[in-house]
Amino acid sequence: MSIHSKLKEEIKLIQQIKKAAVLGSGVMGSGIAAHLANIGIPTLLLDIVPRELTDAEKAKGLTLEDKQVRNKISEAGKQKLLKQKPAPLTSKKNIALIEAGNFEDDMERLKEVDWIIEVVVENLDVKKEVFSKVDQYRRLGSIVSSNTSGISVEAMAEGRSEDFRKHFLGTHFFNPPRYLKLLEVIPTSATDAKVLTYMKEFGEDVLGKGVVEAKDTPNFIANRIGTYGLLVTVQEMLKGGYSVGEVDSITGPLIGRPSSATFRTLDVVGLDTFAHVAKNVYDQVEGKEKDVFEIPDFIQKMLDKGWLGSKSGQGFFLKQGKEILELDPETLEYGPRKKLKTQAVELAKQQKGTVNKMKALVYADDCAGKLLWNVLSPALLYSAELFGEIADDIVAIDEAMKWGFGWQMGPFETWDAIGVEQSVEKMKSEGAEIPLWIQEMIDNGIHSFYKEEEGNLYFYSNGEYQQMKQNMKVINLKQIKQQKGVIKKNTGASLIDLGDDVAILEFHSKSNAIGLDIIQMINFSIDEVEKNYKGLVISNQGKNFCVGANIGMMLMEAQDDNFYELDMVIRQFQNAMMKIKYSSKPVVAAPFGMTLGGGAEVCLSAAHIQASSETYMGLVEAGVGLIPGGAGNKSLYLKHLAGLPAGVTFDLQNVANKVFETIAMAKVSTSGAEARDNNFLGAADGISINGDHLIYDAKQAVLSLADRGYRAPARSQFPVVGETGYAALLLGAQAMHLSGYISDHDLKIAKELAYVIAGGKVPHGTVVDEQYMLDLEREAFLRLIAEPKSQQRMQHMLLKGKPLRN
Repeated sequence: MSIHSKLKEEIKLIQQIKKAAVLGSGVMGSGIAAHLANIGIPTLLLDIVPRELTDAEKAKGLTLEDKQVRNKISEAGKQKLLKQKPAPLTSKKNIALIEAGNFEDDMERLKEVDWIIEVVVENLDVKKEVFSKVDQYRRLGSIVSSNTSGISVEAMAEGRSEDFRKHFLGTHFFNPPRYLKLLEVIPTSATDAKVLTYMKEFGEDVLGKGVVEAKDTPNFIANRIGTYGLLVTVQEMLKGGYSVGEVDSITGPLIGRPSSATFRTLDVVGLDTFAHVAKNVYDQVEGKEKDVFEIPDFIQKMLDKGWLGSKSGQGFFLKQGKEILELDPETLEYGPRKKLKTQAVELAKQQKGTVNKMKALVYADDCAGKLLWNVLSPALLYSAELFGEIADDIVAIDEAMKWGFGWQMGPFETWDAIGVEQSVEKMKSEGAEIPLWIQEMIDNGIHSFYKEEEGNLYFYSNGEYQQMKQNMKVINLKQIKQQKGVIKKNTGASLIDLGDDVAILEFHSKSNAIGLDIIQMINFSIDEVEKNYKGLVISNQGKNFCVGANIGMMLMEAQDDNFYELDMVIRQFQNAMMKIKYSSKPVVAAPFGMTLGGGAEVCLSAAHIQASSETYMGLVEAGVGLIPGGAGNKSLYLKHLAGLPAGVTFDLQNVANKVFETIAMAKVSTSGAEARDNNFLGAADGISINGDHLIYDAKQAVLSLADRGYRAPARSQFPVVGETGYAALLLGAQAMHLSGYISDHDLKIAKELAYVIAGGKVPHGTVVDEQYMLDLEREAFLRLIAEPKSQQRMQHMLLKGKPLRN
């Protein structure tokens, strides 16, 4: 047996993490507890016991010995999860998995848990005191970790028992834990190799994180490089006389960074947190590096004034009414926000793709180009200097920056993008010292950190290229297309062989909006799969699964009075949805991100939905003056009926009410779990915590259905609420109209929707078939799209990206 196989076998012996404890219930601690609850892990949330009563507690006759007083700090942290935005919980129901307690009464209960996560104040002495108590009460073999953002993990474990040290490591989540992908795992010299391997696999497969192994150095990987880059940018702003807004206009999406760019990011993070992270490095380094990590005077003055950013209401930016003002670092006064507009900026904006935008800007001989070069060049050199010190390979550094700071490209990927040889020559001409390993790489004729051959990706390491290791659950459609080619494609979608007799239909139109091209590919794909494959996955790896139908095309047809054409398109869309539903081979939809309108209709038609945990699904047509036209009303109604227990009498009107409310209010789930709560997902549908594993999980669902002898569902009939139900559905809408909450046109949309959901003018309980409901839906859709006010809403959405209430 190989060493790797033996290690794998040993890992299986580790107690699986079935229950956890989080020590510290602040924003980060409670956020980690919420993330654990989201994936179904019961979690004990502990914090200190208060030392005095409030006046309200005294009035109630409570004492410091009462449990509700002793647990109130952790209980408060728990309850805040229900109000925070963005929501830490994927479903409010998950809060039931979090149990509040305290450090004095509940430490013995640490014997019950498999993983103990410390998230107390960033002070080594406090952490060591907590771990001393943990060591007394934990069960042998349980894993212990610290969520420190930069304190030495090795130092925390000093003086602890041998079993503690073998099972101890750093696990640095990024805030907020539900949304930020990065998890830095930091072993000590005593951490057992199988514990480290297990936690890395657990972090990716169960927690859904992008895991990088970091070395025990100040601030680890992402915060070390990210903080350096932010401070260099601040210093360049001061030196070059740029404004806060001008810097943000260059250092955001234009170069593949988040829209929060530099100073908006600092406002969101909080200047107090940023200063603390910077000081942690400042205290532990020397020379030029120490100078960079010194907080500028004007930021210290902001800290003294309590201008901490978003949490205090003002920082580098201040919102006054609808206007956002920027801070002048010299006067500490606010003025209109500026943007840097130069010829190079305009040229960069015209380029396709981040790589070309970056190239167009970074070498430009104007103030925008100089700004970008002067902040990028030091950050690239710094990353190269730290290689080997903070991580063993460049991949870990790149992935940490992408997953932790939202960069589209990591430092070494960025270096490749702007040209290693050209940039190094420019750095040398400016007197920069080039790290020896970079110069040796160039001298040996190697001019890129990454290369791709035959669909495989390689990275440079120690004088040669090594193939990147990839989890088998991470499927890269771009690589598959390079390796296997495409079965068929058009402008809107491609059919690709996923292997193991499974195909995938990939949308790739603008915003993955559904038009005739995608409808044609759906029809072709089902025919092809029924002949030659076990089943079909419908998904893609764009920004969002699908934002709905192509409303621009529909608006143009409506404005030209081409209602015959529109009727034909809607029929084709409905027929394609029915073809998905009644395919003889299983079709699995794998949605993620925005899954709206037609995207939701595709999912509702599939045999199985394998949703990403971050799936925002809804039938939102009411926002553009319409109702769903591609089987959405009927499909959501049937999904509700299918979710009811068999043999139990139910109120059909209640079902109709729920469907009507969901569609009329254009409800969009804030997670895959909430999509299940809203009945877009059924009990048998799946949710993938790790979005990178979504297509793999969907493929496995296809194979499982096929292996169990999948049969298409039988065509059936179902009851509707009819005329009396229609009247009941309208009651609430009419009351809102009379109260002024909805407009005349909103009421008109509600009437059309109610008519469709109710099944038209038939008696309550009448049994109808799907085609009857599809005809009602299509006819109502066509009536609404002919309305001038609906067309105004569609045009407003296309121009402004938000709904118009007219």
